[in-house]
Amino acid sequence: MKVHLVHAKSGKDLATIDDLNPSSYIIEVKKKYQKIKKHLYPSRQALKKGTTREDKLLDDKDTLEKHGIKDGDKLYFKDLGHQVGYRTVFLAEYAGPLIAYLLFYLRPPLVYGAAGSEKPIASVVHLAAICWSFHYIKRLLETVFVHRFSHATMPIANLFRNCGYYWSFGAFISYFINHPLYTPPCYGTPQIYGALVLFLICEYGNYSIHTALRDLRPPGSKGKKIPYATGNPMTILYNFVSCPNYTYETGAWLAFAIMTQCLPVVFFMLAGFYQMAVWAKGKHRNYKKEFSDYPKGRKAIVPFLL
Repeated sequence: MKVHLVHAKSGKDLATIDDLNPSSYIIEVKKKYQKIKKHLYPSRQALKKGTTREDKLLDDKDTLEKHGIKDGDKLYFKDLGHQVGYRTVFLAEYAGPLIAYLLFYLRPPLVYGAAGSEKPIASVVHLAAICWSFHYIKRLLETVFVHRFSHATMPIANLFRNCGYYWSFGAFISYFINHPLYTPPCYGTPQIYGALVLFLICEYGNYSIHTALRDLRPPGSKGKKIPYATGNPMTILYNFVSCPNYTYETGAWLAFAIMTQCLPVVFFMLAGFYQMAVWAKGKHRNYKKEFSDYPKGRKAIVPFLL
């Protein structure tokens, strides 16, 4: 059995892969093509049965038979470019803002002048540094011990884009909160500690959703299931939205913005919410396509609205 690889854009014939059988896996096709094109390692290759948007990428662990691929059929190839591991990207993008924030927290003379460190530091500034550090340390630990990635790699360009976003916002926010001229919130202790409670609730809610998603798919499993609320009360939000982890994430940064009363945090929250809303709507749409019994009352990220 053989299949023909065709370039997805140009339609140019690339190679004929033989010595296959219906039970051969997609990854075997990719490995055989790598023998022809040494630089095209499997994670850099994308294969589809067609060239339309409806044609999904073929999973490495699927067999040719599962997708009805027969002897002499064509598969359409796309070069995804240089790849880097998902876990590597996440660790880099989360470590950056943690380090950047703490550097400004130290009030370096190069940034704030020699007299900057001599001015008193409000208690909310210390609290903000603790909350910021807690958030990103939590993210780093979740990346290592909680998250399971459906794809092993992503384009290396994402590493620079994601790190640029997180690192620059981390420095931008920290510069203002740790500035010697920073003014504490106008409503004082009630505003600060009320927001702190909301921040911690949302952080725990976010973690609860991540663990629920992990438990939904055991190690090595590729099957998809509808996520529902578990015995953890923080997962009740699944009754209203498809991506409650994003809802909690937005809530945490809203609380941080209230606690610090810092406008750059609002910009960060809005930018993050926009991107998460795009992801949430996409996941919500996919859930509805994949599951005919998907709960109809759910929204994507904001209960009853979006």
